[in-house]
Formats: sequence, C-alpha cells, structure tokens
Amino acid sequence: MASLKNINMSQTWYECKVKYRKIHETGEQKVTTESYLLDAISYTEAEARINEEMAAYTSEEFLITNIKVANFSEVHPFENSDRWFKSKVALIAFDEKSGKERKTNIYLLVQANDVKEAYDNTIKAMKGTMGDYTIPVISESPIMDVFPYFSGDEGDLEQLEKFNALKASTSESNAMNEDLEALDTFENEESLAVEVLEGEGE
Repeated sequence: MASLKNINMSQTWYECKVKYRKIHETGEQKVTTESYLLDAISYTEAEARINEEMAAYTSEEFLITNIKVANFSEVHPFENSDRWFKSKVALIAFDEKSGKERKTNIYLLVQANDVKEAYDNTIKAMKGTMGDYTIPVISESPIMDVFPYFSGDEGDLEQLEKFNALKASTSESNAMNEDLEALDTFENEESLAVEVLEGEGE
C-alpha cells in the first residue's frame, strides 16, 4: 500500500519529549523519556496537543521536557513497520546561470523495520518526484509515534483512519497492544468529529 504523505503541509511538525513512568515488558516500572511528533500551528497548540495525547495514552503522571520544531517535510507511515527513520533527500536541480548542479536537502520521516527497508520506503515516498535526487543519509529516529493534526472535517476523518491504520499495522509480535492504542485514539477522535459535524448541521 502506498504511503500517506504529510496530512497538512501548511503546518509545522513539532518534536515533543515526554518523561513518564512506563511499564516495560518485564513488568518493571521505569522512568523514561520518549519523543513524539505532531503538527501544530504554534508551540502553544503543540503543548496542548501533546498533553491531550499523553493523557489518553497513560494514566501515570508525565512531564513535557522539551518541544522543538522538527525539520521534516513529510511523514510516511508504512504497513507492517514499527520503527521510524529520518531520510535525508538531496534534490538535484541544474542552475542555468552558473551551469552547475544545485542540491536542496529535505528530510522525510519514514516508517520501516530496518535501514534497508527505510531506503526502499523512501524511494516509494519519492515516487512521482520531478527531477533527480539522491538519499545520502538514513538514520533511525528516536520518534516513538506520530500524531497527525485532525480538524474534525469529514475528509480529514478518512485521512486520519488511513494514517492510523498504516502506522499501527506492525508485526504480529507487538501488533495487539499497538492496534488497541490506535483504535482507542481513533474512536475518541471519531466521536469528536461526529459531534463537530452534527453541530455544523444544526
């Protein structure tokens, strides 16, 4: 299945670091700091959104330790993948005045299981791009999950469903927990969307 590009290119992606007490696979609770990505129109909205998302994710107390603008142009979830990779893509253009090639770097966040798959998925994400490009660097990102902006519009509801379905479709070994989390998030946002739509219809 093809990837879903950045839902709202007019907004900015923010990387949010959150410290909280997490139950690990061994059953032991440890304080951990994790990074999450979301798009928002300001730091204030990014802070409000990450607080809302984390409140739905954990019943433990949590602390937002840092929020910064991330330099991702696009975010691409893929099926059966549970890690995120940062791909540096160099777009190549010919400068007629100087007669030389000019490179412009962009960064994609791509879901994959390893570096090789991240490279292949980056190629898929760049399909249809006009002009030449190279992929000089791919590195694993500390991003644990991505929360795309959701306006409540019917069209966004369909996009959100596709996005969550892609990013949540991980390998069988850990699919159950992640699918339940994605389902809870989607159902909450779906109910909000219905309320918004019903309010507009009155």
